Amino acid sequence: MHQRGLGVFLVMLFLAPVVGSTTVGVQADEPAWRSVGLDPAEWTDRPTVNESRPQMMSSYTGNAVISMNVSYQAGWTSAREEGTVIIELFEQWAPITTNNMIAHIESGLYDGVFFHRVINDFVTQAGDPTCKTIGVYPNTSPSCGSGGTGETIPLEHDANLSHVDGAMAMARSVDPDSADAQWYITDTEAHGLDPENRDDEGYATFGIVRHGMTHIRAIADVPTSDEPTGTGLDNPFASGGRPLLEARINSMEMIGVADPDGTIRNPVVEAQGDGSLLEDMVLIIGLPLAVVLVGVGITMVVYRRFNDEDASSAKLTAEEPGILEAEALIVAELVEGDEITDGT
Repeated sequence: MHQRGLGVFLVMLFLAPVVGSTTVGVQADEPAWRSVGLDPAEWTDRPTVNESRPQMMSSYTGNAVISMNVSYQAGWTSAREEGTVIIELFEQWAPITTNNMIAHIESGLYDGVFFHRVINDFVTQAGDPTCKTIGVYPNTSPSCGSGGTGETIPLEHDANLSHVDGAMAMARSVDPDSADAQWYITDTEAHGLDPENRDDEGYATFGIVRHGMTHIRAIADVPTSDEPTGTGLDNPFASGGRPLLEARINSMEMIGVADPDGTIRNPVVEAQGDGSLLEDMVLIIGLPLAVVLVGVGITMVVYRRFNDEDASSAKLTAEEPGILEAEALIVAELVEGDEITDGT
């Protein structure tokens, strides 16, 4: 019994790291797009380089990347166009805002929403989930332009971020902590929106266009209620014109993470963290060892069972002479008793 218990204990002891490793892996599971590395060298249609914020001009390993498919009509006589805009999120500098954005994208909140506010040489604004065409554009919900999810996030600033050309930032109301789902992309430098240049705490920048800036500039120049001609002439009195021709977000999705040094696209053992390497070693060494130990445990149990059976057989054999002697004595007494009775 002692040997069998020891075998079971050893098997459970060596299986524990494997089971624990698997459990940790499930708990730390991430969406599939987090493992897709994207090469920034392939992003060529970029905003104007801003030397005052060189850190925003560089991509960083692991930063989430958005693909936004848009369609628009640049002018009254233009054909409708479609294109893709690639946006990198600065998760290391704006974690609250980027997490909010990622959650909205993964829920499909922005699919089918149109740009409801466009000011050429300033911003293109979208993200209001109520701004969807009903029937024929521009028919839409009366709340378009003021809608959201009802869940706000606090204002988040970082010294590394600014309203450079192509910057993505959160729209809000008068309350600095009222950002919800609406956002905008600048199509020029708009440092007047930075907190250091305002007395209302400014607006939160959290990403930047990496590819497809041509589409953003075209959307910024569509005919609007402030500038209906769409001639490219800026209206000095523009305050937030609604595009007269629909500029729609067909879809937004998370497609991967920035991978400027290729470590995600071409992983090597040395590039793995200690935790990952340890888990691999446990699986490679621990699992086969656990299988062997299971076999050993089973063998010990079977062997013990055979020993118990042999011991039981030996005990019975050793006890048989005594039983026979007792039986013989009883028979002798019976016989002797019969003879006495008969003699009487």
